[in-house]
Amino acid sequence: MLEIRDLHVKFHTRQREAVAGVSLTIHDGEILGLVGESGSGKSVTAMSVAGLLPRKQCDFSGEILLDGAELLHADRTLLRQVQGREIGVVFQEPQSCMDPLMRIGPQVEEVLRIHTDLSREARRDQALAALAAVELPDPAGVYRKYPHELSGGMLQRAMIAAAVVARPKLLLLDEPTTALDVTIQAQILELLKKLNRESGISMLFISHNLNVVRKLCTRTAVMQRGVLVEEGDIETVFRHPRHPYTQRLIAAIPTRHRKEETP
Repeated sequence: MLEIRDLHVKFHTRQREAVAGVSLTIHDGEILGLVGESGSGKSVTAMSVAGLLPRKQCDFSGEILLDGAELLHADRTLLRQVQGREIGVVFQEPQSCMDPLMRIGPQVEEVLRIHTDLSREARRDQALAALAAVELPDPAGVYRKYPHELSGGMLQRAMIAAAVVARPKLLLLDEPTTALDVTIQAQILELLKKLNRESGISMLFISHNLNVVRKLCTRTAVMQRGVLVEEGDIETVFRHPRHPYTQRLIAAIPTRHRKEETP
């Protein structure tokens, strides 16, 4: 499905590589978690897959294959065909990604306007179906609202709707629940599980929180300072971490016992 081969990315303003030889595979219908602290290279890896790497600001090498099509060195015409239609992206803070002056409906429809010949009515119907699929109450009402009229959790659901409305093969999720409270976070994770189960969409879920990844993903990869240090089945990695960095990440997860010991 998606294959990353020996990916290297080095920004001109930095001494070390942001991504140093990462190789990863995501299979059809799989949810893979990519875990690591800030600056570990997770988001740069996702940007490379999505075709959002600022090429004039960095040196890069390797291969990124989506169903056999090479994306890392592809020209902008091919990338524009892939973005949105084949690969959807959900960012951490929808407030900064959505146009505050545009209603939700047209923003959800944008990919359809770019990549399809659907009529205005057909685009609206698909957008409403996507808003309903992410379990937003009153999809028609949300369709007419502006971003500031929605709560953070509702806005994140609308952004997921915009990312999946064209039924992409792959969904890239970059810390999509970090800015949400625990209850809403759990609802978003359940929503993602449902979308994966019902549509078979593959996902790359990026997080600094191994506990969140454990709730969603079947397999995980751990990055430290641009290097992939551990990869495997989520329960195996969680119960028997091999790398010291993974061990420290797991040790840092709050537990009820640790909370009770805290003065």
